[in-house]
Amino acid sequence: MDIAIKRAYLEATQADGTRVLVDRLWPRGVSKERARIDLWPKEITPSTELRKWYHQNPEQHWNEFQQRYTAELAQQHAAVQALTELAQQQKVTLVTAAKDEQHNHVVVLKHVLEQSLTSMD
Repeated sequence: MDIAIKRAYLEATQADGTRVLVDRLWPRGVSKERARIDLWPKEITPSTELRKWYHQNPEQHWNEFQQRYTAELAQQHAAVQALTELAQQQKVTLVTAAKDEQHNHVVVLKHVLEQSLTSMD
């Protein structure tokens, strides 16, 4: 199991494995050729409503955001399962444009995927 997180603005490399864009919106200023995205499952990104709510006050909303996004991911079981199975077979890099590397939806998604992988073992 190897799941990594990488900003969309960093150079794509072979070591990234399968690159999965996990943002609802395409990263501004990044060409499709440069991004080298293999998958873009928009159904596992935070809903527009949740994303906008979180960005109103990220510091204050972080804990509740994690809970609400985890609940949204639970509603997308098939997509989460597919990504979990892919990560079980090969390296997966979750690609995002998020600036804050500690407090973003990708951290939550990675945690959910790792929990799912653990329960599969």
